[in-house]
Amino acid sequence: MNQAPDQAWHPEALANPVRRRVFDYVAAQTAPVRRDEVAAAASISRTLAAYHLDRLVDAGLLAVGYARPEGRGGPGAGRPAKQYRPAREEVSVSIPPRDYALLAEILADAVTASDSEALQQVLHAAAERRGRAVDGSAGLLAALADCGYEPRTTPEEDIELANCPFHRLAQQEAALVCGLNVPYLRGVLAAAAADPDRVELAPGPGRCCVRIRQE
Repeated sequence: MNQAPDQAWHPEALANPVRRRVFDYVAAQTAPVRRDEVAAAASISRTLAAYHLDRLVDAGLLAVGYARPEGRGGPGAGRPAKQYRPAREEVSVSIPPRDYALLAEILADAVTASDSEALQQVLHAAAERRGRAVDGSAGLLAALADCGYEPRTTPEEDIELANCPFHRLAQQEAALVCGLNVPYLRGVLAAAAADPDRVELAPGPGRCCVRIRQE
């Protein structure tokens, strides 16, 4: 998860607490949002919301689009409104430079090249142990959020995971990463005193490959 060369991201981009609040709100939404929505959610003025939103765009953390409000179209509908959503590009910083992702890719290549059933069992057991080590004292949704999954409850009361923390590696070794994601999340559910059998592999566009069924 490396920063693209042309991004102007700096570690201080989220240091401002108001800006971090603005970013967290936009990142938690399932659809692009306008500045007035952000202003209301963050309890700030529309002008200040626009300022922080545009700074987050400059930093490569948010992306901009334009659309008319739902239900409006044709002549007299007005200009499309500016909307914000999380950027699709991954951003990270390491000082001094480190490349843990490269090591993960090398290990993934080695595991994928092996047909050892014993190795697969060891990996799945290790993944579940890691999940069980997560702090689940604040509940399941909090635990999933702390792990970077961006959990969202569906109208059917399932839990969808809007973000895959292992996205880059999953793009290259989907079977391996998704196969480990299931036991890891079983462990997370156990840590949060939830039924691990609620975890199921259910890949879908724009989200993690795992879904957590309702209780």
